[in-house]
Amino acid sequence: MKLNESKYKQVVNYVIEGINEGHFRKGDWIPSINEFRKKYNLSRDTVFAGISELKSRGIIDSTPGVGYYIASTKLTLKHRILLLFNEFNEFKEELYNSFIENIDKTTTVEIYFHNYNRKVFETLVNDANGKYTSYILMPGKFQGLDPLLQSLSGKVFLLDHCHNELKGKYSSVTQNFEKDTYEALKFELKHIEKYKRIFMVQSEAKEPYERYDGLQRFSKEYGFEHKYLNNVTGKKIKNGDLFILVNDRDLVDVLKQAKKQDLTPGQEFGIISYNDTPLKEILAGGITTLSTDFKLMGKTMASLIKKKNIETYENPWILNIRKSL
Repeated sequence: MKLNESKYKQVVNYVIEGINEGHFRKGDWIPSINEFRKKYNLSRDTVFAGISELKSRGIIDSTPGVGYYIASTKLTLKHRILLLFNEFNEFKEELYNSFIENIDKTTTVEIYFHNYNRKVFETLVNDANGKYTSYILMPGKFQGLDPLLQSLSGKVFLLDHCHNELKGKYSSVTQNFEKDTYEALKFELKHIEKYKRIFMVQSEAKEPYERYDGLQRFSKEYGFEHKYLNNVTGKKIKNGDLFILVNDRDLVDVLKQAKKQDLTPGQEFGIISYNDTPLKEILAGGITTLSTDFKLMGKTMASLIKKKNIETYENPWILNIRKSL
């Protein structure tokens, strides 16, 4: 391994020294793979390993059918990271800002979004292959991704939600949705005991079903009626109902319905909303929220990219008790 590494480093060092000495400028073509093979008596695979490192560091890029050229002469950039989120919202912005604040300032980060579209996710990952040193991905509910992730040249990290098939294979900072929901409800049992029925309301298409698994476990243990709903459209509120709402649109709909029926959150019925925002602190006198610590998630991921070993972290939950419960 050491011998092969020293050989491919000849290709890397040739380009870097050429930039430092002024022989290569941005846009200049570098020797082809065959030219490097002849120059250093290397195999094609060894030359390609050097080319791949230069591409992952953002130093070179390629034009199909033509060759490789100098894309950047900023050699101080040691790390180049692809950050692929499922969507951008207040919570992901907090995560992103925390991550950026805690990484090495010589690291460049490019952020993209797949918006829960698997085809977009796969296209972005395939297009990024070889252009980054690290790939931080939010795969969400997508399954069967291991072959795609194994094909990436660079380290792969997972954020927020990943299936069991990927756990232990890649470093990750994730939520344990079932455990978090169960533990949070159990922690505040004294506030929940006055309710009779608990409704988990979320979009089945993109949200983790494990949340409902946590509710089922809690309800079975403490004797609550429970039901899963995709939305609350046309749903009348009964005394003793407790709504656990993931989407803020559903939160608004429940509050509108409560106003029609002249019901007050925290009295005749209850609300727990996922993911805290400043608005929820004052809305309807205060909405109880269950959230992961996105700021800590970003900070933990920033520390992970510096480590060689595969490590897995379950991000902690935060429950903010307010009048709606």
